[in-house]
Amino acid sequence: MIPPPKWAHLPFFSQEFEVISAAIETDQRRVLPPTQQRFEALNLTPPNEVRVVILGQDPYPTPGHAHGLAFSVETDISPLPRSLNNIFKEMHDDLGEVPHDGNLRFWAAQGVLLLNTVLTVPAGEANGHKSLGWQSLTFQVLQHASQRPTAFLLWGKQAQTLARYISSPKTVANVSTDHLLIKTAHPSPLSARRGFFGSRPFSRINKWLADRGEPKINWTTA
Repeated sequence: MIPPPKWAHLPFFSQEFEVISAAIETDQRRVLPPTQQRFEALNLTPPNEVRVVILGQDPYPTPGHAHGLAFSVETDISPLPRSLNNIFKEMHDDLGEVPHDGNLRFWAAQGVLLLNTVLTVPAGEANGHKSLGWQSLTFQVLQHASQRPTAFLLWGKQAQTLARYISSPKTVANVSTDHLLIKTAHPSPLSARRGFFGSRPFSRINKWLADRGEPKINWTTA
């Protein structure tokens, strides 16, 4: 694995990365996503372009699904994973339309960091790498993204426990310096009806961006 160049300054890459890489190399199971895609989220959304952070748990454990972006899948995947299907249901209720497929790379290109808290998973074993230490990278990314006003989508209790790593942004004259934190239930089928559905996160983020004089996110059209 090659560290993402624009994020390689984070302490994680000089302190924990080598140990994690060695553990993955000796894992006899098939590890997802493919090696070249494990830092896809960070490569597609450099630090100075992050406007929105959406946190996932770990990659999809189904071979062919995970490609390095939280909740996203490759273009040809059908049916969609259930959490992503619920995200699109909420988006349709919120915005009236949804993307044609589950590939969310076009969100990343607009400054939406789709980051899993654990970046690898053994095929068929959800949470199988939760103890490797990837979370240290997530903590540092959140702290770095906090340096300027950012919208954070914290879906589910696990993501919400990471809110403590989101600090107050730096002061910028004449511009609102508050983050937007949206905390709801996770979009999984087990919890989506406990507060995810009806939360309208996409329009809320776009209103916040517009109020700041920033371009809105095009959530629906690649």
